[in-house]
Amino acid sequence: MAVDTSQSVAKAAGAHSARGRGRRTDKHPGRLRRALSTHWYAWSMVAPVVAVIGVIIGYPLVRGVYLSLTNANEANVERTIGVNHIPATYEFVGLDNYKAVLTDEVFWDRLGWTLVWTVVCVALSFGLGLVLANMLNRKIKGRGFYRMALVLPWAVPAFVSVFTWRLLFNERNGLFNKLLQGGGIDAIAWLNDPTWAKVSVIAVNVWLGVPFMLVAVLGGLQSIPGELYEAAEMDGASAWQRFRHITMPGLRPVASTVILLSAIWTFNMFPVIFLLTRGGPGDSTEILVTYAYRVSFINSPRDFAASAAWGVVILLLLSLFAVVYRRALKKQGDQW
Repeated sequence: MAVDTSQSVAKAAGAHSARGRGRRTDKHPGRLRRALSTHWYAWSMVAPVVAVIGVIIGYPLVRGVYLSLTNANEANVERTIGVNHIPATYEFVGLDNYKAVLTDEVFWDRLGWTLVWTVVCVALSFGLGLVLANMLNRKIKGRGFYRMALVLPWAVPAFVSVFTWRLLFNERNGLFNKLLQGGGIDAIAWLNDPTWAKVSVIAVNVWLGVPFMLVAVLGGLQSIPGELYEAAEMDGASAWQRFRHITMPGLRPVASTVILLSAIWTFNMFPVIFLLTRGGPGDSTEILVTYAYRVSFINSPRDFAASAAWGVVILLLLSLFAVVYRRALKKQGDQW
């Protein structure tokens, strides 16, 4: 009986090639599929956080950008008065709000003080945090107590701390002026004089920011191998040389991150300014975020579109700063 082997061989070859193609497809899946299959547990843990952030941050951000392109204010937004429902009548105006912001002298005045406020607060916070971290990194008696005491301002809610400092700065009955008067020095109008008000808000913000710097820098110091200091000391290096050539390079990765975070937080530090001075006296201590709040919730008529434009401009400024900062770190060989 004759057997047609050619067809059998062809079928077998086709099946083999089909199986080969199937194996190659399974062996080389797409990048997204490979990432999901490899890190499925991590993705499942991150997904709820991403969803919550998308709802809490994503929607308000998109809504704010949209409002910044309109002329929305309290007179033309959708609202309900009693049983009457009034629909929104605001219109799309494009980039007019951004043009108004950037051509307003108020914006540039607020931006100048905001930059000064941010640079001074971050510099003082990091400097004090570095000094205290170096002191607490040594074996001293009661080190645990000192660490807890210095971290305490970070644990207290910001508004509680600010109200406490407001009582201390009280011109008539505040503790600071009582101490000055006891030494024969005239009382200082801490919160009613433009210059002293700026000094006061900077002091309070530094007091709130030092614990974060202290904890971060202390962790960085403890990660530097002790053998480096021992070798440098055996080579005759002074304390300043060890600090300059070992401590500072070892702290660079930590310092670059905490400085960036602190700069962003300080640039947007609404509670200290608003609760301590409300931007006063006059508008001497008002920063960009407090003015955006004033435009939307205090001034009459409340201009929601202009306030949204201020918020978007603040976001763009901070994004630009983060990009420039990251590129500067890359040029220095640091990764962030």
